[in-house]
Amino acid sequence: MAKVLIVDDEPNLRLLYETELRRAGYETMTASNAEQGLEYVDTMAPDLVILDIRMAGMDGIEALQRILDRDNTLPVILNTAYSSYRENFMTWSADAYVTKSSDVGELIDTVKSLLQQRLVEN
Repeated sequence: MAKVLIVDDEPNLRLLYETELRRAGYETMTASNAEQGLEYVDTMAPDLVILDIRMAGMDGIEALQRILDRDNTLPVILNTAYSSYRENFMTWSADAYVTKSSDVGELIDTVKSLLQQRLVEN
């Protein structure tokens, strides 16, 4: 079972994503900020990270760079309510960019696709 790390400062979204990803057959872990997320990347070895951009303290863009410095093969999905970040070249190193929505179908499909792609590559 693939492990998905959800890093988001909004507790209701973390719960929604966690519930839906578990329903889709994934093991999940959640972090409420980027610092905790980076600690989990180091200690829990997730197979994929869903990362919010706008968070207090370290933002998701800096966390993305630190994750990729640790493991540039780890798939990262940037997940934000602000589609304007898509134009920021600092976000282009993410494997996917999904705008937040109450319909988590696109996010689940993206997780599935990236994890399948990772299996094929390994």
